[in-house]
Amino acid sequence: MPPEPERRDPPVRDAATVVLVRRDPEGARVLMGQRGNGAAFMPDKFVFPGGAVDPEDGLLPGEAVLEPLTAERLALDAPPALVPSLARAAVRELWEETGLMLGLPDAAAAGLAVPEAWRGFYAAGLVPNAAALRFIFRAITPPGRPRRFDARFFLVEAGAIAGDGLDATGEELANLQWLTLPAARALALPFITEVVLSEVEAIMADADPARPVPFFHQTSEGSRFRLL
Repeated sequence: MPPEPERRDPPVRDAATVVLVRRDPEGARVLMGQRGNGAAFMPDKFVFPGGAVDPEDGLLPGEAVLEPLTAERLALDAPPALVPSLARAAVRELWEETGLMLGLPDAAAAGLAVPEAWRGFYAAGLVPNAAALRFIFRAITPPGRPRRFDARFFLVEAGAIAGDGLDATGEELANLQWLTLPAARALALPFITEVVLSEVEAIMADADPARPVPFFHQTSEGSRFRLL
């Protein structure tokens, strides 16, 4: 019998995920949705909105002005050109998966020439609000998975969402819900989502904006963890 072909891991893609937090009187809630059962990556799991960086995210006009500490920490392990693309990917994925726009009003936005994936966002008279993103976690998908991502997680306060309401109506995630942290933990979650929820809970109790950013990376040799 001929030898079986060597199995190779897919390339690791840069990705951005948004942990949208709403502070209700009874406690913090996060927005989560369920991936389809036919999804190639994490089927049926409840996750935060997010996805891979697209080339078009680097082609928007203007600058992506980030909060200084977030910009500094992203730049530790990311090429300079990738940093604004990560921020814009977070905004785009939140919009595509939930219908919620993390944007700032700009009278000139609708008339700007932007990539197709962004036309609906700019047509609403908005530009991405990168400054509302707080970098809180980084994780790389372990080897052996059908898809692998180098995901940066961003915390966003719900008050930064444009518009009067927070009705999430995206088409890419099912069962979108605002969940308390205990309720979220009771769902079928990927391991890394459970870890991020614990970090979110710690952030809610720690007002220090300089809190270190955990970086979780699992290789064939074992798990690695460091702080950014």
